[in-house]
Amino acid sequence: MGDFYDKSLREIIELAASSKPTPGGGSVSAVVANFGLAMIAMVCRLTAGNVKDQDLGRQVNEILDSINNLMPRLEKLVYEDMLAFDRYMAAARLPKITDSEIKARQEAIQKALKIATDIPLETARVCLEGLRLADKLAGIGNRLVISDVGVGAALTEAAISGVLLSAEINMSMITDQKYVKKMAARKEVITAEASQLKAKVLDIVQERIRPI
Repeated sequence: MGDFYDKSLREIIELAASSKPTPGGGSVSAVVANFGLAMIAMVCRLTAGNVKDQDLGRQVNEILDSINNLMPRLEKLVYEDMLAFDRYMAAARLPKITDSEIKARQEAIQKALKIATDIPLETARVCLEGLRLADKLAGIGNRLVISDVGVGAALTEAAISGVLLSAEINMSMITDQKYVKKMAARKEVITAEASQLKAKVLDIVQERIRPI
């Protein structure tokens, strides 16, 4: 698992398509988000290298610095998501013969499910930061490659939808309803902002790629 990002793209796709449970939807969504952020980073570089306005160059480089901070965070979350599933499976395999074993197993499962919910929600939050950066770049990025800001926003918003589905299925098995309500509310806030940001970015991109 530790060398997941060192595999070839073909190997990662084949692994995702295999009968192995990891990488699952949450991990794959985080990888997709990293592709989305990569597109935003590319447009930043192609913009910063072709502007004479120092203030504009500073703005673009600030966006790029932020993107460069988000990408390794997403990579880390890919691993954490896979580890969370392994932790859940380990809990599910605990003995369940005596009353004390049954109780201990259920407690371990519930703890693992919360971790497996927290991680995709954190992934979605990181992705949302990426969408906010795409929004900042959409109006100032190099017009010749501005469509890739739209691609980045579309991929990142799709990744948010994906990781939140992973959170939702875990939440459905959690018995702590106070926790579930809290996470569900957080999920709705992220979903709403992500949808609005993607739509806004795509509107700006479509406007800028129209013939002059």
